[in-house]
Amino acid sequence: MDETVAEYIRRTVLKMPRDEIKMMLQKWGFLSEAQLQTLNFHQIKENISQEVVQLCEENSADIKQAAVLDIIYNHIYQNKRMWSVYQMKKTGDELEYFDLKEFKKKFKRNLRSALKNVTITFREYEDNAIWIRVAWGTPYRKPNQYKPSYVVYHSQTPYVFISASVLKSNLPLLCQALMVASNYHDIREMELRGHSLNSLKDIVFKRYSQNFESYCPKPLQERTVEPESVDLRITEENRSEKERIQRLNREVYGDGPQPILEFAQYMLETMFKSDLKMDVLDKKEPFRCLVKFSSPHLLESLKSLAPAGMAGAPLSPLLTCITQKARNCFRIRDKKGLFPESFVSP
Repeated sequence: MDETVAEYIRRTVLKMPRDEIKMMLQKWGFLSEAQLQTLNFHQIKENISQEVVQLCEENSADIKQAAVLDIIYNHIYQNKRMWSVYQMKKTGDELEYFDLKEFKKKFKRNLRSALKNVTITFREYEDNAIWIRVAWGTPYRKPNQYKPSYVVYHSQTPYVFISASVLKSNLPLLCQALMVASNYHDIREMELRGHSLNSLKDIVFKRYSQNFESYCPKPLQERTVEPESVDLRITEENRSEKERIQRLNREVYGDGPQPILEFAQYMLETMFKSDLKMDVLDKKEPFRCLVKFSSPHLLESLKSLAPAGMAGAPLSPLLTCITQKARNCFRIRDKKGLFPESFVSP
């Protein structure tokens, strides 16, 4: 076994929590159950990693096997990486039969035609997700296994989740290979990125409970109030108001948890209105400014504003449509006022 492969396996094992090493090695499937029984998982991780490397040497592990182990680790700890969402587009709406073998073949051929020194590894998961790991090299250097790019592609969908390496110059090659392999004609980065891969999937696949329903308040109706105790009336009004807020919140956000986002950025473009006689504004130009929101869990924070009494109910649709706007990659810029520019999750 090559020394670089041995060192990479050793470092990959060292990243794992000690009580999860055995589980990840079992998922890897490269070492037999009899070999795993010889490992002492109660010693320090450095000794465990050395023993794992020795067993891998007996099995003549190569870089592709080591890359599979790295995929398993990153699949379990996917929130350690920053993910960007890309949306692909076809000229028509026709559905095509997806052939995984053909997809792999076309992806490898296209990428290696542009750059020979790359290590490409695939692994399929139960939710139709194809994990692709690409370690990049140069025409004169072997691939750097410590700075790979990760791609998560769900077949029969136009969405791709990419965690790029430091070498951003290789991103166009990666996108081109994805389009060719999946038979799409265009790919663009959406205004949606973050560490929580599952939350990003929930947003683009619409797997969350937010309803995005607009609320039209009914006009107030006059009513006759019977004489009663002031304290009881206040209590009743407070109870009714809380029930109204809870109902409106449920209509907009649903009952389930919201996807994890921590940052939203808007561009505000509006016109001042003033008395023509006063002529406050010399130039009739729109007022533009940048508005930013941030929170460890932005959507849940917005959801809690009205129940906490910090905002009226219902919230403005401009705040409740964040995830809906983020999905709209192929869109025309909204000139009416407030619109999302970018979204980041933790």
